[in-house]
Amino acid sequence: MSSYVKMAWRNIWRNKRRTLITTASVFFGVILSVFMGSMQEGSYSQYISAIVNSYSGYLQIHQKGYWADKEINNSFEYNPIIESKIADIKEITIFTPRLETFCLASSADVTKGVMVMGVDPPKEDKITNISGKLKEGSYLKKGDNGIIVGSRLARFLKLGINDTLVLIGQGVHGASAAGKYPVRGIIKHPSPELDRSLVCMDIQACQELFSAPGILTSLVIMVHDNEEVALSRNNLIHSFSEMEVMDWKEMNQLLLKQIDSDRASGVIIKGILYIIIAFGIIGTVIMIMAERKKEFGVMLSIGMHRFQLIIVVLLETIFIGMVGVVAGIIASIPILYYFLFNPIPFTGQAEEMMLQMGFEPAMYFSMMPSIFYEQALIIFIFTLLIGIYPLVNIQKLIIIHALRS
Repeated sequence: MSSYVKMAWRNIWRNKRRTLITTASVFFGVILSVFMGSMQEGSYSQYISAIVNSYSGYLQIHQKGYWADKEINNSFEYNPIIESKIADIKEITIFTPRLETFCLASSADVTKGVMVMGVDPPKEDKITNISGKLKEGSYLKKGDNGIIVGSRLARFLKLGINDTLVLIGQGVHGASAAGKYPVRGIIKHPSPELDRSLVCMDIQACQELFSAPGILTSLVIMVHDNEEVALSRNNLIHSFSEMEVMDWKEMNQLLLKQIDSDRASGVIIKGILYIIIAFGIIGTVIMIMAERKKEFGVMLSIGMHRFQLIIVVLLETIFIGMVGVVAGIIASIPILYYFLFNPIPFTGQAEEMMLQMGFEPAMYFSMMPSIFYEQALIIFIFTLLIGIYPLVNIQKLIIIHALRS
């Protein structure tokens, strides 16, 4: 086999110009494809990170039916057994309790429906970094009787630091809920929807307001990275069979649909790009078969088997493609490595659109291994398919006609 490899490698460099032109088309196609794939995957990772770290977490535990009907009575009682079961799952890094419901918020003569979220301030800050989003004021302390509000909500209700907000709603099992709370801080939340509706308070104060001592609507759970989500979810389902365990994908179906749609458009563009590359390789193979017809006839006439000649020509085709792929991947690595740490910032309308969607206005890149090895796999498959042409031609080759060509 090594003799076939040596022969094929030497053959492709007998016409250096043609080989270089063909491999150059593969080279630039691979760079463009890798660059595009890196931009896509980097952007998707950024979107997922923004969603996970701003609100949902990687996983959540609820009472069954809560996600479909986010009503305070679809809640559960928190106890040490739940905490110990979660602590037994090694992939989980941190979890935090929440009590979420809706009520009316009033300030002076302005009233608005809001989402009240009772949290454990230190734990919640480690997950969603609320303190890092503060525009004014200070973050909540454990046991604090104050609140934090979104900046758009504060603007609508004409609230400032130390102003009082009145909350009126319904607690567990129809109990009335009403209270006055001073504004400790105003945050700029990356999600526009939450920025205009969120009221965040200490979970004990929230439980007192809604007559729900020891009651939670959800437990938000974080793991080391997205790769551990599936395993952690399975372990949680096993431990909490009577509860509803959801991962970030189930809680963010719209984002997933947008990513799938964008991936589909990327596949189409890459497909067109690789079809162009494939035609370049096909053209080279056709010229090889036409120019070396007599050579093939001589090789067969002196005793070389047809399958041996097919192997050599097929290896030549693969080498032409793989040389371009390897060169393209090597050239793209330093480019992507630079952009990995220096994202391309958006400006103008694109920046405004990204901010309105709650994402950082920049184009991020990824160095996922699949971005690189997929190119090699695709070109390898293309070259195998292209190899059908010389295989058929050599099988049909009539030695006497080839020697006279």
